[in-house]
Amino acid sequence: MARERNDRLAALLLEAGWSRAKAAAAYNRVAAETLNGVVRENSKIGRSHVSMWVGGTKPTGIAPDILCQALSRSLKREITPQDAGFAASTSPVQGVLDWRVDPLITLNDLGSGVDADRRRLLTGGVYSAVALILPDETWWDAMARPPAEPPLKGKRVVRGDVETVRELTLAFSRMDQRRGGGHGRRAVDEYLRSEVHDFLRGRFVDEETRRAMFAASAELAYVSGWMAFDNSHHAVALQRFNTAVKLAARSGDAPLSGHILRAMAHQALDLGFRAEALQIAQASVHGERYAAATPRERALLGVVHARTLAANGHKPEAAQALLRAEDDLAKAHDGIKEPDRTFFFGEASLAHETACTLRDLGDHKRAVKEFRRSVRTRGAAFRRTHAVTLGYMGATQIAQGGVEEACATWTSVLDAMEEGIYSGRARQRVVEMRQLLSPYRKRGIPVVGTLDARAASYLAQVD
Repeated sequence: MARERNDRLAALLLEAGWSRAKAAAAYNRVAAETLNGVVRENSKIGRSHVSMWVGGTKPTGIAPDILCQALSRSLKREITPQDAGFAASTSPVQGVLDWRVDPLITLNDLGSGVDADRRRLLTGGVYSAVALILPDETWWDAMARPPAEPPLKGKRVVRGDVETVRELTLAFSRMDQRRGGGHGRRAVDEYLRSEVHDFLRGRFVDEETRRAMFAASAELAYVSGWMAFDNSHHAVALQRFNTAVKLAARSGDAPLSGHILRAMAHQALDLGFRAEALQIAQASVHGERYAAATPRERALLGVVHARTLAANGHKPEAAQALLRAEDDLAKAHDGIKEPDRTFFFGEASLAHETACTLRDLGDHKRAVKEFRRSVRTRGAAFRRTHAVTLGYMGATQIAQGGVEEACATWTSVLDAMEEGIYSGRARQRVVEMRQLLSPYRKRGIPVVGTLDARAASYLAQVD
């Protein structure tokens, strides 16, 4: 059977202005940088390989990803294996390659200029363990170095521009806390793609402003990722977190990098990737990411680390990590300057994460006590987070046999959801509520029937 010519790849090579030999040379440069001798297969090719691929031969292993990385650099936009007429790679090295993609290329690909196939790929991508592989320490060191050649063209960027990005980040983050991640994320992505992208490609008045702008942009990308995570768009969330970490690394802000890695660990744990979550959480508290952080920041990093330890069965280590997080938060006071970024972590958040850790350790009684402390100390502005905490608390109460107590808690969840919260995580608490109530439906407990009917009605309206 005759092979079918790969017209997509041929068109990309023509757009890049590459001969077969130039394409092979570009491929080999990327392979040398990325694989570092760890993977020998497809680590070097010749022009005959490119000719065969254009002719319809399917490359194996990591080869499609290396070629697409080379094309992405040349064409200044992200090129996927699908764009080049190849099947997606399943090689573990793909996780390493993702960290090599320039974050400005990723930002430019957000929001607009995306065809229907790409849009389906972005919204329906697969969240996998492969994508959770972190780069080594040499990557972090290289990213933190100032650019050898600052741009000579582009928009002049001053400190006021940094403050603008920070103000918008705070506004979007507060909206997420009130309404959930399903409201406003497209606006965040559009601002990242247009205004922020232009700032990052601009001419900075000094090195301090450059680092501050990359840090502010990293936090906004993080907020986009957290909103996607909250709305259960997990592959999109991971891509945004990946971009945020790269931007934070370029800013040289180690605690901010730890803050974003902590969010990635949180997401991985929620999705059942326990071992990967622990590895990412350990990276978040490694070196300057923890040592250079303020006590309040360290408490947040530490308590999520504790959760991942508990989920992996490391009970003594989890208990020690919880104590350290409590000590760190106790050291936070008004005299310590917190970083100039969106930062909501306090007693309510510590109590929530502590409760989740105790729940995973099997200590349901103390977990409920901490969930109550979180609810009691959280302000009214955090309605979405409040609903998630109450959902977890009800599940923990029913695990202890407190059916009517759990129903009273879950009633508060539905009260909040019906007021206009757009959150996949909060919605999942309602789904879980119905699953946990299922064994009690035929027992004639009035409150169970009333709550279950109300939950079913709510889910029918939002699905």
